[in-house]
Amino acid sequence: MKISPAIKILFLLFAFLLITACEKKREEIAPKIDNTAEIKRLTAIADADYDKNEFQKAYKNYEIIIQLSDPEKNRIDYVDALVSIALIQQFEGNYLKSEITATKILPHLKYLKKPRFAWETYKIFADNYLSTKDYDNALLYAKKAYDLNASPRREANALANIALVYMHKGDYKKAIKIYTQITTSGYYAEKKKANTLEGYELMDYAIMISNLGISSFQLHDPKTIDYYNEALKSRLKINDRQKLPDSYGNLSDYYFDKNPSLSKKYAEMSYKIACEINFYKEKRFALLCLIRTSTGNDLKKYTNLYVKFTDSIAKTRLIEKNQFASIKYNFKKDRDENLELKKQKAENELQLQRQKNRSYISYFIIFLSVFILLFLVIHKTLKGKRERNEAAFKSELRISQKLHKELSTEVFKLFKNIQNVELEKPNNKEDLLNGLDNIYVKTRKISKESCTILTDKNYEDSLKEMVSEYSNSNLNIIINGLNTFSWSKIDRIKKITVYRILQELFENMKSNSTASLASISFKKYEKNIQITYVDNDTEIKKDDMILKKILQNVENRIKTIKGTINFESNQENGFKISFTIPI
Repeated sequence: MKISPAIKILFLLFAFLLITACEKKREEIAPKIDNTAEIKRLTAIADADYDKNEFQKAYKNYEIIIQLSDPEKNRIDYVDALVSIALIQQFEGNYLKSEITATKILPHLKYLKKPRFAWETYKIFADNYLSTKDYDNALLYAKKAYDLNASPRREANALANIALVYMHKGDYKKAIKIYTQITTSGYYAEKKKANTLEGYELMDYAIMISNLGISSFQLHDPKTIDYYNEALKSRLKINDRQKLPDSYGNLSDYYFDKNPSLSKKYAEMSYKIACEINFYKEKRFALLCLIRTSTGNDLKKYTNLYVKFTDSIAKTRLIEKNQFASIKYNFKKDRDENLELKKQKAENELQLQRQKNRSYISYFIIFLSVFILLFLVIHKTLKGKRERNEAAFKSELRISQKLHKELSTEVFKLFKNIQNVELEKPNNKEDLLNGLDNIYVKTRKISKESCTILTDKNYEDSLKEMVSEYSNSNLNIIINGLNTFSWSKIDRIKKITVYRILQELFENMKSNSTASLASISFKKYEKNIQITYVDNDTEIKKDDMILKKILQNVENRIKTIKGTINFESNQENGFKISFTIPI
């Protein structure tokens, strides 16, 4: 196969790029600093502060851990710090920032064997979406956490998170079904039966029972009080002061209509503990319970407290936001003063690694692009050659069939006649000449059907000549509008397609039609050309196999140039077909 100049150039370009990539010297990378010991020390301090709810101190150290960590070498400490920061941001009500931080964890999950990191990350996403009332996404990530191959406890907690979403959506029946499943079978049920629920496990179990009571209360289930009392008993056992206000508040709601004085008592207990722990959500809920259960001066008192409390929230959150901003500023200052050398080395290492990665990616993209380009060029060249060979074969086969079908009979008939007649007689001589002339005409016609179609300035004359050859004493053909627009501006392929469509249409109609009058009209509008063929044949029907074959061939040709076709045929008006092609 002869290689085209374009392919040679592409091969040379590919070889040049390959040689350049091979000869490129590796850049020297600064020696890596092992910060593992410092990271472990800071992680222990940050985790201790986190467990004591001293989130501002923990936040600062987690930030330092992230800066010192190599995301590959110290991946567990790095991801663990991101998880903790995302949780702190969530506690502070900054759900958007928490989501952004959690998103940074996602690329590392596939490298971590333990599913707890993925579980915690998905739970962060679920809680953030739940807090912003995006229940669909909250349910999505709660289910992703449940689908992980996590520990039995985490699996049960993930299922409880799914139930929590349904509870917030108001689907209390579905929430009750899931909470009942968790508390009566599986991990927590077995632990409760063995009386081994302690610490965080008992805390989680109490939350599930409490939520089961809240859902039951909404459906007026008499079991509600049993759930509330069991949750309160569990929380008192471990002195879970963070959740005790919720239990007392739920009991206040329950007794609001049944026993107003008891309802107010529980509300006061809820508010007292909420003030001690100073949690915004619990204090607000307790004040609302007190307002609902109070009258007279007490109602005025608690209403004023609620107004002052809610008015101060915006100021409090602004102060907290500024405190976090101050922490970040001080952290940056300390880092600049105490970790400048380590930071600089780490940045240099990261930059060099990025440059190396970009170089590898660039060479790979160039290599892939050149390979694809070479493949496409060679494929197109071979495909074009194969198509040309197939077209030539089909053309030869069609010519052979026409010669055999149309000329062999005439030649045999003429040869037989001249054997039995005297050619010197004028009549016999004239018959011989007529026979030879008929063979010549058919041979010329076959030759024209197979020859190259003119698409230059003589295209209109060539088209007229082709159409006129089908006109005879039995069929009159009228051509309209052929010269009303310039064919020179029309694509060569489209002109050839129009020529072949009309040639095929007339050829088939001549063989299968009884029409005595036919017309072909050309009309240009906007960026399209409409060509309409009409004859007075009343015998061909819409479901004839011949018609279907004609229209199928014509339709296939029109589709190749993105044109459209429409036809009509009935026994009264004859046959009509029109097709439109874009210019």
